[in-house]
Amino acid sequence: MKEIKDLVNIEDSVTIGENVKIYPPCIIGGDSVIEDGATIYPNCYILDSHIAKNVCIYHGNFLEKAVIGERSILFPNNFIKDSEVAEGVRVSFSHIEGAEIERGASIGPFARLRTGAKVGEGCKVGDFVEIKNSTLGSESKASHLSYIGDCSIGRGCNIGCGAIFVNYDGKRKWRTNVGDNCFIGSNCNIISPVEIEKNSYICAGTTITEKVEEGDFVIGRKRAVVKKKRAYDYLKERV
Repeated sequence: MKEIKDLVNIEDSVTIGENVKIYPPCIIGGDSVIEDGATIYPNCYILDSHIAKNVCIYHGNFLEKAVIGERSILFPNNFIKDSEVAEGVRVSFSHIEGAEIERGASIGPFARLRTGAKVGEGCKVGDFVEIKNSTLGSESKASHLSYIGDCSIGRGCNIGCGAIFVNYDGKRKWRTNVGDNCFIGSNCNIISPVEIEKNSYICAGTTITEKVEEGDFVIGRKRAVVKKKRAYDYLKERV
């Protein structure tokens, strides 16, 4: 093992291109390739990974068997393993394992992509979104606080805050299919297996258990019942 600068350890098996900047401390090993113009900031660990041209990797990133496309930016503190990240992707404070991310997508902060997650071109996956064994079509977005498990989501869809794809019945996993240009509002439960056809609108707070046909508008909320002044009885019990 040879040392470049203080506290930068690079194994002999690593290939590094021209105009690459590596700031200490870092460890780079295995069959890693770092192409021209890449920048790697301190406290990064890179093993058996391919870093394309002009990639910027900020502090505290862990990469193992990862492929990072040209001009992508990894903001601090990501874990990326057994995954492919295409050109121009931005990832921040996220855990990614066994996933594929296409060009121009934005991931995080605090997202989790598990095995079989495929995020399409230009997608947005925001904070506290978890995706497992699912496909998110190009230009679709799940901005925050959602679970997307065992489903295929089309192009240009919106997955609202708190939407859950309920894929497990206690014995086995089931899949859901969502067509292009669908809107799934906040706090919806999609009970698999079910199909939601393209151009559908699912209102916030709705639970889906049956097929939604193309262009349908679905609302499953009950109207609120108001008991005048009744709250005082419950508030007294808490004192």
